[in-house]
Amino acid sequence: MMSKKEEIWFAVINVYAASRKAASRWKNAEALLKEKGIEYHGNRTGRSGNATEITFDACMAGYRKFIAVGGDGTVHDVLNGIAAFVDWKGECISFTDFTLGVIPLGSGNDWIRTLGITCDISDAVEVIAGGRVSRQDVVKVSMLDPDLLPEERPVSVSYMANIGGVGIDARVCERVNAKKKEGKRGKILYVTSLIHAIRHRVPSLARVVCDGKTVFDGAYLSMAFGVGKYSGGGMRQTPAAVLDDGLVDMTIIPDLPLIRIAREVPRLFTGTFLKVPELVVSKSSVITVYPHDVKCTEPVEVDGEVTGKAPVRFEVMPDQIMVLIP
Repeated sequence: MMSKKEEIWFAVINVYAASRKAASRWKNAEALLKEKGIEYHGNRTGRSGNATEITFDACMAGYRKFIAVGGDGTVHDVLNGIAAFVDWKGECISFTDFTLGVIPLGSGNDWIRTLGITCDISDAVEVIAGGRVSRQDVVKVSMLDPDLLPEERPVSVSYMANIGGVGIDARVCERVNAKKKEGKRGKILYVTSLIHAIRHRVPSLARVVCDGKTVFDGAYLSMAFGVGKYSGGGMRQTPAAVLDDGLVDMTIIPDLPLIRIAREVPRLFTGTFLKVPELVVSKSSVITVYPHDVKCTEPVEVDGEVTGKAPVRFEVMPDQIMVLIP
């Protein structure tokens, strides 16, 4: 028999999302939740962004239904709070015991695009009220100790709901996050950061192994790994990704001339990016990136957050989380 808390939504409210403009928008969302008779408890994050800890504590208290109130970073943090609890509890609980919804108050809101949820707050509340769910893959992302290769010993772990990347992809995230701290926001921020990253590109060398087979070995500009289709404010680096197929879609952009890159960038926004013949693509359950230089400082981003440096392994977890859909 379900406990009372398992039936109630727990809202993790990031009032600092969208360059701290989320607080005023949350008041509107709160009124809509009450209007729909949606029972929830909640907690607001602090300035340091403690959504993961808040979620873990709520899991400990017995909550199993979560609303990430914020952007993609908040979704990422809530998922990681759930993952930390699942990992701590072991075999007696799984991701499938949890449901994740969202009220999109962030600046990017890319994860919900694949789910078919709009950025309209009232629409998001209607989705919560409807209670319709589907399953979604969860990807474990492990930063590996470069000094112990070929032994793959993780030095840190995070969990991915949408898309991660290495190279230009991660450097765009670094720049976007820095600009957000300055109070800037909007889709143009992602576009200008992409242009900046391309202009200052420095190709790196790496070997990529997908399900035990080397599929790439050489110079690359960027790599994207996704179970979702959208990132960076609407860019589609992995446009063929499926949320629940048990596979991570990979797109590698090899070292290409600047003029060639500039000509193909618009495809990122039209869903036709995979038509670029030089790309290396795959669908795999486990993907590992090994830099040629063990002193590599190439950043890795997960759901828009820079979480470490390569070498890195992306692997689909055996169980899936429940997510709200329209």
